[in-house]
Parts: sequence; C-alpha cells; structure tokens
Amino acid sequence: MPAAPLTDTDTDADFRDALRAHSAGRSLGFMLWHTTLRWQRGVDAALSAYSLTHGQFLLLTSAWWLGREGAEPNQRRVAEHAGVGEVMASQIIRLLERDGLIERDVHPDDPRGKALRVTDRGRELAEKAVVALDAWDADFFGAIDDQSELLASLQALAGRRNDAR
Repeated sequence: MPAAPLTDTDTDADFRDALRAHSAGRSLGFMLWHTTLRWQRGVDAALSAYSLTHGQFLLLTSAWWLGREGAEPNQRRVAEHAGVGEVMASQIIRLLERDGLIERDVHPDDPRGKALRVTDRGRELAEKAVVALDAWDADFFGAIDDQSELLASLQALAGRRNDAR
C-alpha cells in the first residue's frame, strides 16, 4: 500500500528529513527499474539474432508451451500466460501468423475464440530463442548466489507465488 502523501500539517523539518534519508541507489523501485532496463537490453540483444521482439518471443513461446502436448490454446489464454493485454496480443499474433510462425483458426470449444497452433518453423525458432534467453538469464543472474530465493521473491512481487507456468 502506498505511503500517505505529506499534508499541510507536516513540518518542513519532517519533509527535509525524509528527503535527506532518501537515496536513489537505496530505493528498491529505482534499482528494480534499472535492473529491468539492463536485463531488457540483454533480452533484446539475444532475440535480435532471431528477428524477434520480446513481445513476439513471449507470445510465440507461450503458445508453444501451452500447446506442446497437442492442446490448442486460445488467444486469450496465451495472452494471459505471457502477461500481455489481449489487444496487444492480437496485434503481435497477427504478425507471427503473417511470418508463418503461428496459425489461427476457430477454436473447437469456443467459436468466437481463436485457437493457436505453432507451426514447425515457429517451434524451431521458439526452441532456439528459449536456449538463447536461458543463456542470457544464466549470465545476468549469475551474480546472485541464491537464485531460488530471488525467484521466490520475484514470484511474490509479481503475484505469481507457486507459479510453475
């Protein structure tokens, strides 16, 4: 829950003390932002070899992951798994379809929904890109001694405790 904003009854001394105690380098949010930016630059570099954006990677690999045992996930489920809004997912999936990486058809269980199937070309690309990002993650997170503790903390912060997806 966010801290309450200072009110007119707060003294100038209280405000100055709060500012003096604040340091960007000790701010969890500020450091999380810069960590994310550094990680994202590495993700972009790793995916550039496969001509994929991060969004394309997330949706392609989510469709691949969810459909790996013969199921045909719908577009909404893939978007949810990837953590992407449905409108953005639809736009990106259209591009993946245009590039021959995904096929869309009427979903057998929901005529209003779209069933997604990753093509053989899409599966090969997804598998290669996953290996590349796993290597980047290993390099990036290698500086952390207890990665299982970090993962548990990130899952808690993302609201995805016990998430094995």
